[in-house]
Amino acid sequence: MNDVAPPRNSHDRTGTPSIDSVSLAIIEQLQEDGRRPYAAIGKAVGLSEAAVRQRVQKLLDQGVMQIVAVTDPLTVGFRRQAMVGINVEGDLDPVADALTAMEEVEYVVMTAGSFDLLIEIVCEDDDHLLEMINKHIRTLPGVRTTESFVYLKLRKQTYTWGTR
Repeated sequence: MNDVAPPRNSHDRTGTPSIDSVSLAIIEQLQEDGRRPYAAIGKAVGLSEAAVRQRVQKLLDQGVMQIVAVTDPLTVGFRRQAMVGINVEGDLDPVADALTAMEEVEYVVMTAGSFDLLIEIVCEDDDHLLEMINKHIRTLPGVRTTESFVYLKLRKQTYTWGTR
């Protein structure tokens, strides 16, 4: 086996960690199965188990990836998902920070387009969604308007971006 040491802590011009092809291959292996043993990953990418363990730890430490369990919201009691577009008056940061702190909010994205912010929200039911929008989101200082896009059926949900 090619027992290559992890790449040095290199970054691109923006300060973002640079990821080499071997690290990308490791990420792809973990995207297919986050519980895949390091020895099996090493065999697939040409490294020892120890070298894979070091690279994975470095990727985790740099915030390049997370290894998490992804649930199906419907099977764990969350029957309502929605994307909510939000227009903000003034500085976006305080509103984005407040939304980020809400447990029901899964994603907060600052955008250029029809909305200043897009969030994905996961709720128990329609009443819970209404409460979140009416009592928690629309009441935030700076929130001017909201538009909700309720998910009727989720057809595809993957987490394989970033390596292909």
